[in-house]
Amino acid sequence: MKTIVLGVCGSIAAYKAADITSRLTRDGCSVHVVMTGNATQFIGAMTFQTLSRNPVTTGVFDEKESWRPTHIDLADRADLFLIAPATANVLAKLANGIADDALTSISLATRAPFLIAPAMNGKMWLHPATQKNVATLRERGAEFIGPEEGMLACGYEGVGRLWPTDEIVAKAHEILLRGPQGEIA
Repeated sequence: MKTIVLGVCGSIAAYKAADITSRLTRDGCSVHVVMTGNATQFIGAMTFQTLSRNPVTTGVFDEKESWRPTHIDLADRADLFLIAPATANVLAKLANGIADDALTSISLATRAPFLIAPAMNGKMWLHPATQKNVATLRERGAEFIGPEEGMLACGYEGVGRLWPTDEIVAKAHEILLRGPQGEIA
């Protein structure tokens, strides 16, 4: 059974991560959801706990099962580190090595391959700072899927929508089949 750490960030697209969790769990993966504080404003942890059948991590001090820090345990066990949706804020933290919550702390401690599915306002996605952060993460080996174009939650039309969940799941399985990729972020 492959272990996937699924990071969920504070985007209106956070509800789509429930579908990703459900599909990966049905496919036989052990999914461990890590939510940012902002993500909990869009969807509750209980949804992910029920769908994944695993505890949900919402803080760096969530010690669920033992003396070992949960964020280090998850980092070590991950076969894939998937963030869907990923916000501009989290991309900036990942690119700059900022580890001020459970999700970003796990990102620095894991050696699993990274798959990042961004979702944000199109102006935020196209901003030079975001594009520089994406380039930095790609240089370190992170793979990106999306974002796609369409109607955004903010009312604009353009790039920034979360890639379709079935394609995110398919890409996750593709990466898992390849095996370890080494240090990413």
